[in-house]
Amino acid sequence: MANIKSAKKRVLVTETKTARNKAIRSKVKTMIKKVEAAIAAGDKAAAQASLVVAISEIDKAASKGVYHKNTASRKVARLTKAVNGIA
Repeated sequence: MANIKSAKKRVLVTETKTARNKAIRSKVKTMIKKVEAAIAAGDKAAAQASLVVAISEIDKAASKGVYHKNTASRKVARLTKAVNGIA
């Protein structure tokens, strides 16, 4: 364990940020799963509706620095392509 006051603070701050990032990542993954479930079911309307929510969550995560902007862009592109591929 850290002995220096500033090092103790860094430990606490890191734990807080890690918990926040984990929650945001979890939310993004859940939204992506909802889109993929709608795609698997072949429900285009539900897929498009959940895609809008998923894109919003991914963009929020990128703006907060949880995901790199290119990673967020790639996730959005792949989801959009999958939704548009529904016959």
